[in-house]
Amino acid sequence: MVLKSKIRNKFLKTRKNSNKKNIQIKFEKIYKLLKKITNLRGKIVGGYYPVNYEIDDLDILGRLEKKKITISLPSIKKNYKMNFIKFSLNAPFVINQHGIPEPSSGTVVNPDILLVPLVAFDKNLNRLGYGAGYYDRLIESLKKKKKIITIGLAFDFQEFNSIPTSKYDQKLDYIVTNKNILK
Repeated sequence: MVLKSKIRNKFLKTRKNSNKKNIQIKFEKIYKLLKKITNLRGKIVGGYYPVNYEIDDLDILGRLEKKKITISLPSIKKNYKMNFIKFSLNAPFVINQHGIPEPSSGTVVNPDILLVPLVAFDKNLNRLGYGAGYYDRLIESLKKKKKIITIGLAFDFQEFNSIPTSKYDQKLDYIVTNKNILK
């Protein structure tokens, strides 16, 4: 079995070298999927602030916000946990301990729909992140509180034949790439 760390290093390098053109996922692709799978009225969408050449979801979040959909971003807490804060893209950010911008203040919310960054994925909707388990813990915790929809955002070249998994790893419901939608 290939080690997660080896896969992670390979794909981080590939993503850095391949996303010089700032490849995007079109808003219409995400919006059409969301409307097909859920009623967006009253829903909270959790996104992320893109770093390390991740798919940039800020335009998607901004356009959802213009459609009067509540958006939220993560705020890192102790013990590898994070909260999602109701947010407007016009509001100020602070830089967290990992060098990632996050909301400076706001109301803690539980997103109904979670846009999830990833390093690599496979066709079975397994996700490989950075290795600290922030999203796995969050998804597990949210699923105990409510029904949520998880959507990984990635480049098509981030697909790997089989991501090694453990009992702590949370599968995603969908993975949307610049070319495909996996479900």
